[in-house]
Amino acid sequence: MSALRYFDESQRSAGGRLLPPNLSGRTKTTPRPLPSLHPPPRPISSTPWRVLANPGSGKQPRAPTVRREPLAAAGLRLPPDPAAMSSRAARSLPLLASLLVLLAAASASESDHKYQIDDPVTLWVNKVGPYNNPQETYNYYSLPFCQPAGEAAHRWGGLGEVLGGNELIDSQIEIKYQKNVDKGSICALELDDAKVKQFKDAIENSYWLEFFVGFVGEMRSDRNNENKHYLLTHKNIVVKYNGDQIIHANLTQEGPKLLEVGRTLDMTYSVKWIKTNITFAKRFDVYLDYPFFEHQIHWFSIFNSFMMVLFLTGLVSMILMRTLRNDYAKYAREDDDLETLERDVTEESGWKLVHGDVFRPPQNLVLLSAVVGTGAQLTMLVLLVILLAIIGMLYVGRGAIVTTFIVCYALTSFISGYVSGGLYSRSGGKKWIKSMILAASLFPFMCFGIGFILNTIAIFYGSLAAIPFGTMVVVFVIWAFISFPLTLLGTVVGRNWSGSPNNPCRVKTIPRPIPKKKWYLTPSVVSLMGGLLPFGSIFIEMYFVFTSFWNYKVYYVYGFMLLVFLILIIVTICVTIVGTYFLLNAENYHWQWTSFFSAASTAVYVYLYSIYYYHVKTKMSGFFQISFYFGYTLMFCLGLGILCGAVGYLGSSLFVRRIYRNINHEEHQRQREWLPFHIVGCDRGPFAGAISDGAFTSEISFGSVSSLENLVVGQTFIWSTTHI
Repeated sequence: MSALRYFDESQRSAGGRLLPPNLSGRTKTTPRPLPSLHPPPRPISSTPWRVLANPGSGKQPRAPTVRREPLAAAGLRLPPDPAAMSSRAARSLPLLASLLVLLAAASASESDHKYQIDDPVTLWVNKVGPYNNPQETYNYYSLPFCQPAGEAAHRWGGLGEVLGGNELIDSQIEIKYQKNVDKGSICALELDDAKVKQFKDAIENSYWLEFFVGFVGEMRSDRNNENKHYLLTHKNIVVKYNGDQIIHANLTQEGPKLLEVGRTLDMTYSVKWIKTNITFAKRFDVYLDYPFFEHQIHWFSIFNSFMMVLFLTGLVSMILMRTLRNDYAKYAREDDDLETLERDVTEESGWKLVHGDVFRPPQNLVLLSAVVGTGAQLTMLVLLVILLAIIGMLYVGRGAIVTTFIVCYALTSFISGYVSGGLYSRSGGKKWIKSMILAASLFPFMCFGIGFILNTIAIFYGSLAAIPFGTMVVVFVIWAFISFPLTLLGTVVGRNWSGSPNNPCRVKTIPRPIPKKKWYLTPSVVSLMGGLLPFGSIFIEMYFVFTSFWNYKVYYVYGFMLLVFLILIIVTICVTIVGTYFLLNAENYHWQWTSFFSAASTAVYVYLYSIYYYHVKTKMSGFFQISFYFGYTLMFCLGLGILCGAVGYLGSSLFVRRIYRNINHEEHQRQREWLPFHIVGCDRGPFAGAISDGAFTSEISFGSVSSLENLVVGQTFIWSTTHI
């Protein structure tokens, strides 16, 4: 399968306007100018489309994902087609049989198919939709193109391809390998009022087609400045080949015919084969936008983030080590005089005073353990998918990234159970069934809730973005029979292997009251401020990721993404540690949830950035696309927030254990108590007294203290001392 990219300036709309189909009462709008994020089109070819070669065996070579150039404005929907939706759902049921195949490997490439001269080459059509609304797609034949004779063959790909809304249909256009066609007939298209209206609406709304991308026709103005619609009726197909493999394909359109009711248009095509020296392995390079993704700004942002990491880690290390070293030195001093022995409590301030409460179990322990476990799983999942994308070039195959993500999520569920089970056990949790179920279902059910709403909207619009019932069953089976059991197994293992409490300090029975501090030391402010620097380290990469997903570009620089992801992890840990230290210094020992939200707030800033991106960098319109844009972004930000929150919590947990472990153990657990003592001996001036409180007996030497000079043997008194 070879994909083609072609851009013909003559096919641009001269002032195309928006008009929803069959809703002529609505006001037309003029498209906004293209955003500056799009580079000028590269002079490779014109309207992108897809070709699949079929040597008669029924197997199809894979085409790279097309790269589409920006055209004009968009914003309409076609009427729903319930029959098409139900038939599509029924055809997706065979995916259940291929479940084991999907789990065996998430590969982005298929066999390199080879063809003999005159072998049939199948031209597949996929979907249509407004160009500026990437998720608003419909069946190719929802527009009144020439219908294939009889029952057209359908080709279904992997799980990710189906979730992406792809539905390949045989166009039945006759193409044979290395056989030129001067002029072949597709069909005679008879235009009635309904067909003309649909074509006009599609032309005005810049419909793109994944058999090709561009206008289905064009608009011209006559001398009276009245726009007239023309449908391009002839397709020139140019296919490049190397030996017995298809490498590239180009398409140009010509033969504009005026759209008039009652007219019959002859739809024709021509095919020309050209030999090329490009190898099959390099066939996809033509669709990669090197100037955009490898721009010096991209490199500079990586360097800038790396320098910020060095500065931040150095600053955190310098401040914390200097402060903690002074604290350790003060606690390590041992003086023999009573003043040192009875150090006033006012000299002990900050994080040292909360050592008896800092390891107190947090509120909503079940939820905290679930989100931390899920975040740990997502961290390993993202790292694994990025590495697989670098090694396996997953961007080449349609839906390969989505398939890999789903399979790897199921296989990494053990991590979620292990981390959440260990945390829950160390904190003394007792509701194990609730903990296991929540850890296994928290993130999947959040995604399911958002996806259910979006799927309902897609079904109402009759869009291919609606997930078929069979695909839903496949995803549920993967979760129920792989992800869920692995999470339960991980919880059991984590409970037994890493669930032993090993807190450096024992927890007091009575919680210490938290003093009132300044507003900027409150947990809410610390949480909001904690996400600024992590967001600053990734927002440039967010621009490239958003542009790839929402503007038809192929994201292939996963090496950049790996560096940015590692930088995000380091910055998140450093910032969260600083926030936790400030919170403990304010004598607030509720650091667990604060550290989580401090890191998770990064997702809040990403979502705010997505709102800015929508209004400034895109030309999306309509309820359908707005719902999918903000729904997908919300799903992404929820995952990002859980990931960053777990990283922040785990980093802060290691930091807290480290600083309290390094304090001198005997001095670390000192607490002032009022104890009754019975004086059995003393003298004036320097004296020695043997005391006993019923729990232990010891000999203690006192210096000459005026407050003790009036004590007499046999007297019982209350003395403020230190209990170890």
